[in-house]
Amino acid sequence: MYGIHRAIFMGIFAGSLFLVGITNLIASPQLVSASSEGLPAAEAAAPLPAEQPAAAEAPALQEPAVAQEQAPQSSGECSLSSGYTDSVRQWCDWIQRYAQENGLEPNLIAAVITQESGGNAQAYSKSGAVGLMQVMPRDGLAAGFMCINGPCFASRPSSNELYDPEFNIRFGTQMLAGLISRRGSVRDGLMAYGPANVGYYYADKVLAIYESR
Repeated sequence: MYGIHRAIFMGIFAGSLFLVGITNLIASPQLVSASSEGLPAAEAAAPLPAEQPAAAEAPALQEPAVAQEQAPQSSGECSLSSGYTDSVRQWCDWIQRYAQENGLEPNLIAAVITQESGGNAQAYSKSGAVGLMQVMPRDGLAAGFMCINGPCFASRPSSNELYDPEFNIRFGTQMLAGLISRRGSVRDGLMAYGPANVGYYYADKVLAIYESR
């Protein structure tokens, strides 16, 4: 009886050793496969990090808006009468410069600007005159005024040019100086500069402003 039990025990023991050997033999290829990637198995199976989103493109730069023409930096020495408003005196440097270049009194040009626009560089009359000294341009409403040889103001600057305060003062002052030279007096020159068919009404209004300041 004892011999039979011993034989059974030895058979079970031998069978266990055989199963252990078979199990190790099966598992060894998997370990080799994982190590061949150079990484532990857990890391090899991990998902790659999500791709980072591209940086947002910077918004396109917008062209700066064109700034409205400003009065010149004052030199600190304005010869205009203090009787003129600040809206006119702000153009003092340009008034002085172009009046002197054309042999006219700066206060006379300031009087014309006071009458014509009150110092508003964007002034536009119902007849189409533009800017500080209300010069008729070649375009806009003024283009409809016809003379014997065609449009009366065909040789004039454009409205855009005349909206520039410095250009307007320079052109208007040159024009007035030419009229005074041709007509022989300031009053007659102003009459020719102002509206048609009003006689000396316009000239006398400008001279009244000039003399009262």
